[in-house]
Amino acid sequence: MAEEIEPCTYVIFGATGNLSKLKLMPALYHLEVGNRLPADTVILASGRREWTREHWIGEVRKMIEAKARGGIDEKVFETFSSKLQYIQGDLHDPKAYEALNDRIMSESDYPKNIAFYLSIKPGDFGAVVENLSNATLFDEAHGWRRAIIEKPFGYDLESAQALQKRLHRFLSEDQVYRIDHYLGKGTVQNVLVLRFANVLMEPLWNRNYIDHIQITHSEDLGVGSRGYYYDGAGALRDMIQSHLLQLMALVAMEPPVSMDAESLRDEKVKVLKSIRTIPQSAVHAHAFRAQYRSGIVNGEKVNGYLEEGDIPQDSVTETYAAIKLFVDNWRWRGVPFYLRTGKRLKKGQSAVSICFKRPPQQLFKNTKIDQISPNWVLMGIQPEECMRMEVTVKEPGLTMKTRTTSMDASFRQEDEQSTDAYEDLLLDVIEGDRSLFLRYDEVSYAWKVVDPILKVWAMERDFINSYPAGSWGPEEARRMFAKEGQNWRHSLDIEDGTDG
Repeated sequence: MAEEIEPCTYVIFGATGNLSKLKLMPALYHLEVGNRLPADTVILASGRREWTREHWIGEVRKMIEAKARGGIDEKVFETFSSKLQYIQGDLHDPKAYEALNDRIMSESDYPKNIAFYLSIKPGDFGAVVENLSNATLFDEAHGWRRAIIEKPFGYDLESAQALQKRLHRFLSEDQVYRIDHYLGKGTVQNVLVLRFANVLMEPLWNRNYIDHIQITHSEDLGVGSRGYYYDGAGALRDMIQSHLLQLMALVAMEPPVSMDAESLRDEKVKVLKSIRTIPQSAVHAHAFRAQYRSGIVNGEKVNGYLEEGDIPQDSVTETYAAIKLFVDNWRWRGVPFYLRTGKRLKKGQSAVSICFKRPPQQLFKNTKIDQISPNWVLMGIQPEECMRMEVTVKEPGLTMKTRTTSMDASFRQEDEQSTDAYEDLLLDVIEGDRSLFLRYDEVSYAWKVVDPILKVWAMERDFINSYPAGSWGPEEARRMFAKEGQNWRHSLDIEDGTDG
């Protein structure tokens, strides 16, 4: 497989930072383990530190030892380290880009297909792209040029539009790879296969049978060392605007005409365009925010948000956000979608929970069945990758009593290893597969969904609700549900599924 892909020079800005340490270098190493990187690939790290190539290889070894599945393979690492190069340079110094261009273009060992990974502060995206362009590093006369941009793409709709306008001066849309690591191939393909490869699902996947849909990303961790960034972003920007709205679009979209990148992204955009606009006067009925206070997580006492490092004492940044959305199209009209994320919650997991309507009770009116539980289809995204369907069955015995049972289908066999989303995404950049990367109109419509909420919350600086760390969030968030009987689904298990 690796021999079929054109080699490239992978230039990583911010190569000494946390993202490179925790994700990028381990992912590239695992691609080497799987023989997926072309033999002539060069991984060129750019950083401010005056390191030698040998020192950089030593640093990379530490990164990989901490993350390698099954431990480091010395033979593979030897091959991998032969691909590693280092160049010292300051992001804000135009001469650094001239030196980078000279290095790549004058040495025959560097492939002239170049991918630039911007693992840097969002505020530097525009300046770095402009500097790369000024140094003719986006000139495709000798090979393709691609820029990988991490989230967030903008701070709100207006800033996203301004950033896009700036990038568009130097890059065409097909050169920009807006990465969303949450949408690694496994997640996307699992949703698509569940939706479109199972005939029994599609006829039921609409407003006639589905009561509501919940999409949850919960974390038991706090903000950690990201306090400064997080306080300027908050849960709505950090998770819902990007990750959860993308997942919602996959769950709700129509079947694409094919699995190519544009067809897939066309259908996601149609969903985002169809989401009903939330007037600012209705924000409190459709959105809820809160902030964690001290509590107990996994048996240990933890600080509240205001006690974390780099957090102002008067901060009203939300660490919990929940929103209710409606998709005004034929398939989904009237079906509420509940999107929820939070830090320092009881358990870390990502899941899609589809609640079906209750069956008519007339059939069982003369039996001892008081209330039949609704059917659920549950899709675990992480850490547990699975699909479960809850159905009602009769209990053994002479009386008409029922119970709920679960039909489970794991996406992974016990002997099958999981891969990190970055492995798929970094390889897709080399192959030119843009299906898992965000097109600008996807980003723009997602900002339009949350912008009214952000504007209202920005004006409300005096108070924010709170919840104890280690809980499932604020009790008040239940008020968003559209009708009686709808509650948050916290688990993939039957026993403790919902707020009672």
